[in-house]
Amino acid sequence: MESPPTYQAVLDEVGPRLRRLRERRGLTLAAVSEATGISKSTLSRLESGQRRPSLELLLPLAGAYNVPLDDLVGAPEVGDPRVRLTPRALPSGGVFVPLSRSPGPLQAYKMVIASRGAEPELRTHEGYEWLYVLDGRLRLVLAEHDIVLGPGEVAEFDTRVPHWFSSADGRPVEVLSLFGRQGERMHVRAKPRG
Repeated sequence: MESPPTYQAVLDEVGPRLRRLRERRGLTLAAVSEATGISKSTLSRLESGQRRPSLELLLPLAGAYNVPLDDLVGAPEVGDPRVRLTPRALPSGGVFVPLSRSPGPLQAYKMVIASRGAEPELRTHEGYEWLYVLDGRLRLVLAEHDIVLGPGEVAEFDTRVPHWFSSADGRPVEVLSLFGRQGERMHVRAKPRG
């Protein structure tokens, strides 16, 4: 696999690219100077690599040549922005689909959550979660609160607070989750006695 060009290599190619573009259009340095307001000597130094390209110089040239700025600097192709959805099974039943493709402070998921039973198993872990119910009914137990959320309802909470969620009625529930992760390990929280 070919490694990407270095910053200096990209800059070194700007001048020759500008010269080729001007010559293909049959323009003189004087004509480009008149169209852009950039002096002929600056244009000549820019094309020969004796002058470093700057945004201040490249923007008027892109306008005069009627090309995107990316074409002048030889910007690399931007890859396909679509996230390839790869569903994964949840240990407790159901499926989650990562919607974020790179690691970072905030991750997005779509989850289809099955019933996890009637008895909550509260857990805590580092992070902060935002849940949006797309379809179905979600039972959320958050510390002493036991609530049911329907489509269009949102809950947000610090995941260090003991929590648990499941389908509220036994049917799958679809949820959009945004999770800010400061730690990845989950810890089972012991149930209080009596």
